[in-house]
Amino acid sequence: MDIQSDSNALAPTAEPESRHDIVISGARIFDGHKELSGTWNVGITGHTISAVSQAPLAGRKQIEADGGWVMPGLIDTHVHLINFAVVTDPESLDDYVCNVAPAILDHFLQHGITCVKSVGDPTTEILDIRARLAAGSLRGPRLLVTGCSITGRDGHPVSTVFGGNKWYAARAVGEVESAQMMRDLVHHLADRKVDAIKLVSEGACCMPGSPKYVWQNPVFPVAVELVRLPQNILRAGIDAAHERGLRVTVHSVQQDAAWECIEAGADGLEHGITVEPITDTRLIETIRERGIVYTPTLWIKGEMHPTSIPNTRLVTNAGVRIACGSDSFPGRGMFGLNTIEETELLASAGLSPAQILVAATSEAAKHLDRADIGTIEPGKSADMILLAASPLENVSNLRTLKMTMLNGEIVVDRR
Repeated sequence: MDIQSDSNALAPTAEPESRHDIVISGARIFDGHKELSGTWNVGITGHTISAVSQAPLAGRKQIEADGGWVMPGLIDTHVHLINFAVVTDPESLDDYVCNVAPAILDHFLQHGITCVKSVGDPTTEILDIRARLAAGSLRGPRLLVTGCSITGRDGHPVSTVFGGNKWYAARAVGEVESAQMMRDLVHHLADRKVDAIKLVSEGACCMPGSPKYVWQNPVFPVAVELVRLPQNILRAGIDAAHERGLRVTVHSVQQDAAWECIEAGADGLEHGITVEPITDTRLIETIRERGIVYTPTLWIKGEMHPTSIPNTRLVTNAGVRIACGSDSFPGRGMFGLNTIEETELLASAGLSPAQILVAATSEAAKHLDRADIGTIEPGKSADMILLAASPLENVSNLRTLKMTMLNGEIVVDRR
């Protein structure tokens, strides 16, 4: 719906007071795609945006934006919520879910993030957290989940970052050795109502030039030899997910692995190309032509791999779809703030503020297959933030948060 061409939205008289529960008045707006010219009023009824108008609106509760900026709540498409460094048995897992996770989830709201996707947390526990959030017994952003990630036998992250915690690895990762095992696990996750599927085709930190595929990370200095997930098994997982209406993103960091993911039908590349400069222009063209989403996760990858930022600049300039995902995990930085830092790193990669905001709102929502969020327009869920300064002038103005609204409820208010 084009809200600027809606004759009712631009009517010169105020609407009946019963029309809206909340009205935000006098706001500048970035609607998830672009800036709207002038100042606007936003009506919210129940959980939904009910009007976006330059004419006056009346509501039971009136909020003056005073020229501040309203935009969709931010979306982080790649996070890990549960800490494998401290969760080593049922008791510590239960303690973490009950006593640590609530604070983590609140941090997202405090930084204007209203939706996140968990990619590779223990399936049962992350589904429980999602259910508690949906029921309102837990406070936090919308949570989409993949459940466990899926890799080959002894693949990443089982033998790498989880190498010292096999108990946790068995819950956060599914290992498969055949196409049938892959299909069975994907269908099992679909039966449990996950929101998407995450596959791991290779490790995160390949050592370029090694005659074998070797994983090594500065934080985990012991090198681990891995076998990449065979393409026929990769394709079986993607086909099974698509049969169930689920999108699939694949963890990949090398050009040849990215080609395997693309040819297998992947919907997105998690991390993109990080361990080597992109030299294959046909790869970039194919990613763009097929509408595959590239999630750079610069917050975690840029420090370890200096090629991440120039590669992100290259694919952005080629018109590839970019989604914001930080790869946040416990023990480093702060959830929520990490997402803001991801947007600032995207700026260092050459994205304009408008491109970054699109990547963190409407494009992220499209990537997550959620048509109900990511834009400011009538009929969409009332997930939005109010900023004191323009994020289109400087993306760091996302730090000037005055209010977070989730599902029509004000959950953070610093006015």
